[in-house]
Amino acid sequence: MDERVSAGRARIEWIRSRMPLLAQARAEFAVSRPFEGRRIGMSLHLEPKTAVLLEALQAGGAEIIATGNHGSTQDDIVAVLRSTGMTVFGARSDSFEQHLRNVQSVLDAEPDIVLDNGGDLAAGLVARGRTASVTGGTEETTSGGARLRTELAGAVPFPVIVINDSLLKAIGENRHAVGQSVVESFMRITNLMVPGRHFIVVGYGWCGRGIAQYLRAFGGQVAIVEVDVLKAFEAALDGYRVGSATELATWADVIITATGRPDVISADVFPLLRDGVVLANSGHFPTEIDVPALREQAASVVTVADAIERIEFADGRHVVLLAGGRMVNLAGPAPKGNSLESMDLGFLLQVLSLERVVTAPETLLPGAQPVPHDIERTIATRFLAALDASR
Repeated sequence: MDERVSAGRARIEWIRSRMPLLAQARAEFAVSRPFEGRRIGMSLHLEPKTAVLLEALQAGGAEIIATGNHGSTQDDIVAVLRSTGMTVFGARSDSFEQHLRNVQSVLDAEPDIVLDNGGDLAAGLVARGRTASVTGGTEETTSGGARLRTELAGAVPFPVIVINDSLLKAIGENRHAVGQSVVESFMRITNLMVPGRHFIVVGYGWCGRGIAQYLRAFGGQVAIVEVDVLKAFEAALDGYRVGSATELATWADVIITATGRPDVISADVFPLLRDGVVLANSGHFPTEIDVPALREQAASVVTVADAIERIEFADGRHVVLLAGGRMVNLAGPAPKGNSLESMDLGFLLQVLSLERVVTAPETLLPGAQPVPHDIERTIATRFLAALDASR
């Protein structure tokens, strides 16, 4: 047996044993077979928790055609999925251009359901004029939901349930799981301490709230950059320092972006940074830090370790860039991502939403929309039971 398959299976078995919500869905789908005869095209981080999601869909009769997202694919998991008969594209070492070709390969298979992450599949379907043959799908991220409502508004005639619109996911996965995993990843990749260090969190949505909360819980001093005045108001009343990126740049030891928007740390910020500042991004797209402008301003770039680059300026200052500006909580040695329990909850939102798309499409509207409330209530009830919160 391929060593990667053996290693990947061991990791998946451990994670499967800690995801009871998906286990229940997998057992139910094995009986009801809601995806029988359906081809699901997926673009989502290919790591062990995603493998457990795909097992549930496959148990329900789905044919899976999948690729990962740029920079987060785990090769042993790809090997396991291929060994089960799934068609899977992608590797950890893929360039961004190869990632885009992988997305096109998924679309070449002509899926009739899409499980999207960042809107890449939906955009590809629109570009190909192939939207009429798609029943519907889901979108995992805030970034993808924004694309559906702006760039792709009115162009997607099938229903797309935006998982990140769910309050359940916002609290369970974005605030608590992303908050935890970003702080854990910062410590794991850099081996730096949090207590006493000055952190700027750019964005005070659910992910930004969680990152700020967990940094403060570990003893970090935290400031918030937020352009929405109501969210800035909330951050101030939550006890954080609030200002613009340029106002706070000279104070920061670490800057973490969490907005889903490009260039929120832009070229005008870099000259203001203190020597040794660490830059990291937790958003889906690797564009929140203007990395091309950062490299243009650099006198030299030194690769220090896995996911760590030292960007040196002519004036003697340097900054440390983590994961090349890609998602920091899926980067570096032994990447973990969000907690098992949170992804069990988030992926149950995915599979039950996809089940609704194929079994009751008449209850849904064209284009982006939130998770139906009855699905959220069902999952909240199941999660509380699994957590045994009454103890």
